[in-house]
Amino acid sequence: MKIVFMGTPQAAVTSLEKLINVGHEIVGVYTQPDRPSGRGNKITFSPVKQFAADNGLPVFQPTKLRVQETIDDFISLNADVAVVVAYGRILPEVYLNVFAKGAINVHFSLLPKYRGAAPVNWAIVNGERTTGVTTMKMDAGLDTGDVLLVKETPIGSNENAVELMDRLAVIGADTLAETLDNFDKLVPQPQDNSVATLAPIMDREDGRIDWKMTAEEIANRVRGFIPFPGTFTTFRELKLGITAALVYEEAHDVSTGEIIMAEKGEILAACGKNTILKIREVKPEGKKIMSANDLINGMHPKKGERFGDR
Repeated sequence: MKIVFMGTPQAAVTSLEKLINVGHEIVGVYTQPDRPSGRGNKITFSPVKQFAADNGLPVFQPTKLRVQETIDDFISLNADVAVVVAYGRILPEVYLNVFAKGAINVHFSLLPKYRGAAPVNWAIVNGERTTGVTTMKMDAGLDTGDVLLVKETPIGSNENAVELMDRLAVIGADTLAETLDNFDKLVPQPQDNSVATLAPIMDREDGRIDWKMTAEEIANRVRGFIPFPGTFTTFRELKLGITAALVYEEAHDVSTGEIIMAEKGEILAACGKNTILKIREVKPEGKKIMSANDLINGMHPKKGERFGDR
């Protein structure tokens, strides 16, 4: 097929590469405009743009999608279908109906669960044991289009959002290729809107730990909010990121947020419903990620001190 591909992050590159490898013709690649990043505000390419440039694919980076010139450029590509994988922008309806086979989206959840910008993160945060990939025909709603194919996969008990996204990217690429191979045979299935859930984009405050939550809930947030917004608390009035943590199987009867033990390389903290969190890695404000043992040796936290002290 002749395909217009629309995507931005590394997870989308996996699908783009797959489409090329199985013989589809990529007539255009749409990705987000270049943006400055880092301390020097250096202009960087998105992973999709970099891959497209390396492979001689035509790249389009419109800042406005609703202007007629941009729409005309899209139409002129004369593709069979548009494929959208984490493009990061909402497409006006005109883009969904230009080509004969419309527009297909690869979404990293089991729709209608977790519609929205951050399905992988929220699935982990909410303690889901299973997730997957859905391909769907796009419509004007937010991830509301008819479902084409669904592939499930378990979420590992200690798997974080980055690790899960890497796996889902591969599953998504394979599912996309299968969808295109069987497009004329597939019967699109409407979603059940009554059981839909949302996975909105996160903000920084989502990462603040509420120590009244259970240890499992906090550990899920640590895994789910990597790399952004990160999970953090305060200690001695300084911000302390927590980058790795596990549920510790032992009850307690002390105040939430209180340090139960900080020795022998282990930091144990009291959480809600008499549960305990074992903290493995931290990132003190202004410093690099370090092990719990290094924090113990450097800051000498004491039993009875509290996290979340401001």
